Amino acid sequence: MTALRALWSEMQDTCTSLGLMLSVVLLAGLARVVARQQQLHRPMAHAFVLEFLATLQLCCCTHELLLLSEQEPAHPTWPLTLIYFFTLVHGLTLVGTSSNPCGVMMQMMLGGMSPEMGAVRLLAQLIGALGSRYCIGALWSLGLTKYHVSERSFACKNPIQVDLPKAVIVEALCSFIFHSALLNFQEVRPKLRIHLLAALITFLVYAGGSLTGAVFNPALALSLHFKCFDEAFLQFFIVYWLAPSLEEDWS
Repeated sequence: MTALRALWSEMQDTCTSLGLMLSVVLLAGLARVVARQQQLHRPMAHAFVLEFLATLQLCCCTHELLLLSEQEPAHPTWPLTLIYFFTLVHGLTLVGTSSNPCGVMMQMMLGGMSPEMGAVRLLAQLIGALGSRYCIGALWSLGLTKYHVSERSFACKNPIQVDLPKAVIVEALCSFIFHSALLNFQEVRPKLRIHLLAALITFLVYAGGSLTGAVFNPALALSLHFKCFDEAFLQFFIVYWLAPSLEEDWS
């Protein structure tokens, strides 16, 4: 009986976390609809708002996914399934945004985006990444599940489990593979492309997650590990900001 109660409690917490992530997606979606209606004639402001909301959505959901994945680290199938599912959700809802500074820089290097627009989008990603920490902290302070503790979002849990050169290689390689796939999948039908990219991201997280977390997104890394940047800035700057950007040179 005790085991059943514990299992029921775990299921309730998981469902609450899933509901929280879907609520974030829905609220961000509503905000995007309003933004499109209000800012049709101001492309810079429009781009800023959409990129900010996209980064906020991605970071908040990833905070919650990371929390869920830590509950049963010996059984990665469920977290990987959630990663695949929410990658699909982000792919369907965040069309026209990148939520990744590397993606913006790649577009600028390829001539698909002006430096001014690139700067606006990078600023929006920075503010969205930092803002997500306070949003998730406020949500966790409500204590909706037993794992929701606001102090947790501000603690440093170093995900780097290998030495610095190997960590740089992992993040740079993940970023290179992902952005190369983005370029090569452009001619693929959109519905199939989203599934291919979701499968690729899930595989990269599975392969590199135990080494560095396989973030390969400087904005997301800043949101997830902001306190670690404060305590070991140089190491985290090299691994999570510099290494993913190296793929621009390879591309």
